[in-house]
Amino acid sequence: MNHDIDITKLKLNCFRQSKIPGEFMLQMRVPGGLIDAKYLSSVQHIALTWGNGSFHPGMRQTLNIPGIKYKDIENVNEYLDEYIKAVEVDACNIDMEVNSAGYPTIGARNIMACIGGAHCIKANYNTQNLSKKLEKEIFPSHYHIKMALSGCPNDCAKGHFNDFGIIGVTKPIFNKERCIGCGRCVKVCKSHATRVLSGENHKAVKDNCCCVGCGECVEACPTSAWVRPEEKLFRVTIGGRTGKQYPRMGKIFLNWVTEEVVIGVIKNWQKFSANILENKPQYLHGGHLIDRAGYDKFKDLILKDIKLNPEAEVAQRIMWAETEYRANINVKPLSSHPSRGLSY
Repeated sequence: MNHDIDITKLKLNCFRQSKIPGEFMLQMRVPGGLIDAKYLSSVQHIALTWGNGSFHPGMRQTLNIPGIKYKDIENVNEYLDEYIKAVEVDACNIDMEVNSAGYPTIGARNIMACIGGAHCIKANYNTQNLSKKLEKEIFPSHYHIKMALSGCPNDCAKGHFNDFGIIGVTKPIFNKERCIGCGRCVKVCKSHATRVLSGENHKAVKDNCCCVGCGECVEACPTSAWVRPEEKLFRVTIGGRTGKQYPRMGKIFLNWVTEEVVIGVIKNWQKFSANILENKPQYLHGGHLIDRAGYDKFKDLILKDIKLNPEAEVAQRIMWAETEYRANINVKPLSSHPSRGLSY
């Protein structure tokens, strides 16, 4: 390896080091995981012209092209300017200069999203539209954040294992006069959701205690007795992560909030990060940053100047459940964080 190569700088430029000295893999951002198919020709051109001819669909829905030699990176960046302008500036309305230098940072990772309302019948909102709005709030920035958007509580985008998971939920409206007592909604809620529906006097009855807002009842009902309201609502999970040391599933931070609240929270992330890191960005999982700040301070800063909608619920405390590794039964786990409960 040429020791004059600045690996850290290239990483910020969205090039990842290969195990082969002098070779790198380009990660092309795809906010929300959906773009015009015409851009696949750009991937093909880069892979065949400067790469090794192969292509890898990135684990965060990036378009990854391995085998790029260090000497060719300037040419690749110059070729990328049109793609970056179209996908980032034009599609996401981002105010950033696009030039032959390629991507300005990798701090905020590619926003992941399921296909959502663009296709899926179970989706409660259009994940791609929201992805574009959120991309504008986090990119470009050196402050680290990983985010995934799921159209419904199935959470196909694995938001629970990201710094922020944005999950579409709904509060179905029940038109009792349309209900014929067929029991289909009761069956799907029992098999796919939280069993809050039952039948009584040939009509569906709902216990509102534990509804997760999936909308399965809406899809199952043959008479439209259950319908989705026009208002889009969301559940926000925080602190999830993979990794070798302390992997953990995220926990619910907000429930039944509007899109305006979601955008406001993500807009405050950079301010929160700058406050905790003293304006010195570093690679740090959002969950670790929240741990460093403490949940109460995180909650105060991330909800600053945000007006919550009437239905909104905010977790007053959170109990993390980290994976504990033990060499044997007598060795203390690596994680020494005290448990903290979650309640609304």
